[in-house]
Amino acid sequence: MNGIYVIVQARVSSSRFYRKVLKEIFHKPILWHVVNRVKKSKYVSKVIVATTINKEDDEIYDYCIENNIEVFRGSSEDVLDRYYKCSKEFKCDTVVRITADCPLHDARVIDKSIDTYLQGNYDYVSNTLSEYTYPDGLDVEVFSFKTLEEAWKNANLSSEREHVTPYIKKNEKYRKFNVYADKKYPIYRLTLDCIEDYKLIQAIYEGIGKVDFSLDETVEFLRNNVELLKLNEQYGINEGYEKSLKNDKIVKF
Repeated sequence: MNGIYVIVQARVSSSRFYRKVLKEIFHKPILWHVVNRVKKSKYVSKVIVATTINKEDDEIYDYCIENNIEVFRGSSEDVLDRYYKCSKEFKCDTVVRITADCPLHDARVIDKSIDTYLQGNYDYVSNTLSEYTYPDGLDVEVFSFKTLEEAWKNANLSSEREHVTPYIKKNEKYRKFNVYADKKYPIYRLTLDCIEDYKLIQAIYEGIGKVDFSLDETVEFLRNNVELLKLNEQYGINEGYEKSLKNDKIVKF
């Protein structure tokens, strides 16, 4: 097995905002911004985009190939299966899960979670396990290939297959830890699910005026421009997962 790899899940078929990961800011797709930010991690040796085998995701695959980004194609609905098969193909030892709707991520937040995982001998570490102390959109999950493989073999609910890690988070056998921020951050919504989120993220990039900036710079900018937060204030956190729970069903035995 190899080192610590980030797998970024990405697809164009978002029900609320079609092709959101290919929308551009500063003449670069959202997906590019996510990969660019993640690559700044001091621990990560490879970043892989995991998209689907659907025809509509040819655009993501082609973009990755043209821009020398590692890419894998797998199941559209069974994202756990996509993660597992991607990890197996690339011989990952430790997997860092990042979603392609987080273009304001900060490598230092990612590194804090990875460092905690490495130092604590855990099976699973996240900064959203029991409490959010970072803004929504800076979510990190770190887990071993062995743990991922066990989830892949045993998870049988649609919510567990679609969202990759619920089986791990619910299972008491795993050694888990929630990472807390070093200081108090406002729990802003900085994820990209809808056009209103895009307008906010675009305003942040254009307001700060550069491609690379930290979480602290983002927070400082928003504290000085609080009216921008009204753009997506009608949306909550983890709406996608909550919707999955309402429609949960057994899909694998």
